[in-house]
Amino acid sequence: MSIPKTMRAAVLTAPGAPLRVEELPVPVPAGGEVLLKVTACGLCHSDLHVLNGHIAFPVPAVLGHEVSGEIAALGPGTAHTGLRPGQAVAAAFLMPCGSCPECNRGRDDLCPNFFQLNRLRGVLYDGTSRLARANGETVYQYSMGGLAEYAVLPATSLTPLPAAVDQFAAATLGCAAFTAYGAVRRGADLRYGETCAVVAVGGVGGYICQIARALGAAQVIAVDVSDAKLTAALAAGATAAVNSAKDDAAQAVMALTGGRGVDVAFEALGRPETWATALDLIGPGGRMVPIGLGAGQQTAAVPINRLVRTSQRIIGSYGALTRQDLATVVDLAARGVIDYRGVVARRLSLDQADQGYSALAAGEVVGRAVIDLQGVGAGGGAATNRLASRGSKS
Repeated sequence: MSIPKTMRAAVLTAPGAPLRVEELPVPVPAGGEVLLKVTACGLCHSDLHVLNGHIAFPVPAVLGHEVSGEIAALGPGTAHTGLRPGQAVAAAFLMPCGSCPECNRGRDDLCPNFFQLNRLRGVLYDGTSRLARANGETVYQYSMGGLAEYAVLPATSLTPLPAAVDQFAAATLGCAAFTAYGAVRRGADLRYGETCAVVAVGGVGGYICQIARALGAAQVIAVDVSDAKLTAALAAGATAAVNSAKDDAAQAVMALTGGRGVDVAFEALGRPETWATALDLIGPGGRMVPIGLGAGQQTAAVPINRLVRTSQRIIGSYGALTRQDLATVVDLAARGVIDYRGVVARRLSLDQADQGYSALAAGEVVGRAVIDLQGVGAGGGAATNRLASRGSKS
């Protein structure tokens, strides 16, 4: 594969500033790393917190952590991985270092190097970013920095894509589907015949509906303030839908479950009010699984006595186990168990990334907006909202 010297990338220069498409040198992978020619990058709600400055992150930076693509080059020390140039792959946003105590005991989702180096400092595991401007100025990377034509990431975060899998739509597997699988399989440990509710059914919430049904949930009740998102959730496998802007969600769910409440309530937005809603939906012995990231240091009230008396539990879930579960998520897509193609709501060019984020902030994206890094992009009804209107609404 011929690798150019430069690439286009969407760069965040300051919180709240418009993304600026720049020409950057193509990065070079170090030991244990892979250079990926990015096919597509999904726009995720957690990016909004960085774009708005609600979560501190160094700038200039390239965001984008939900990608698919083809391997362009392998760094040193990757021969044992089985990966090869030209191979189509999906990448997980949660990039385990593979050598820390947490990774060694199989808890990829707790890798301190990922959180302390990448999520806080925007670098990889040697303490440096692979991205820079032509003048040598460091450009930081949020996960792999996927809003670029090429990206460097640890080999531990990749899994091959079967030929039958749509490489463009597969971008959503490494974050939205991966996070949903982690919440349902790892966080909730959902059992066959149990009932569940999903509060906030955007890209991740929609995948939770699909995966919960695939794992045998008897009821999957979608809860949101958007009728369009609820309609999409019903198509994705939800058995009932409740618009919490129009109806009392707790009363509606109690009526649907014979007055007991659900066994598991998933919260996929990260707001105090959606936490409260999710907690009100679980029955005795129930679990509330929050997966949405809040803007900054948000807190939510918890009904202490009720949780103690009824043995309810709150189980945080950030993601799945990359080296085990990403391959499973890809297999679910390849076998048609989950509809990953239908999750793609808008196909945009790199120059339209700002418009896509504005639409996401305004709650206008049902499913996922995905950036086309190798084609001509465009289409899909790009939003007209100005960048300044970005908020945390999903």
